[in-house]
Amino acid sequence: MTIQLIQYPKCSTCKKAQKWLDENGIAYELTHIVEQTPTKEQLRQFYDISGLPLKSFFNTSGMKYKELGLKDKLPNMTEDEQLALLASDGMLIKRPIVTDGKKITLGFKESDFLESWK
Repeated sequence: MTIQLIQYPKCSTCKKAQKWLDENGIAYELTHIVEQTPTKEQLRQFYDISGLPLKSFFNTSGMKYKELGLKDKLPNMTEDEQLALLASDGMLIKRPIVTDGKKITLGFKESDFLESWK
């Protein structure tokens, strides 16, 4: 599977990730996280592949997260409800998401990218 870079064009972290992939000659397919928000099923796959807590998929520094008061609501929501919420608005999802269907990285940390994508 081709590497997929799910990002928001105005996001500085997404730009860093894209630049890193470009500089390292790694081909990828771009997906706009708001125009093509991952479905609940896709998010469940990402979550299963990642081995990370589901909370990691939330853009906790985003305005939407804060507006909805999710810090207090998430602990009382089921996994299914959280996935449905993430799928409802791309701005709630931590970005960028980079995946090849077998592994996934959330956000941009050069050490993670070196380990996963180099």
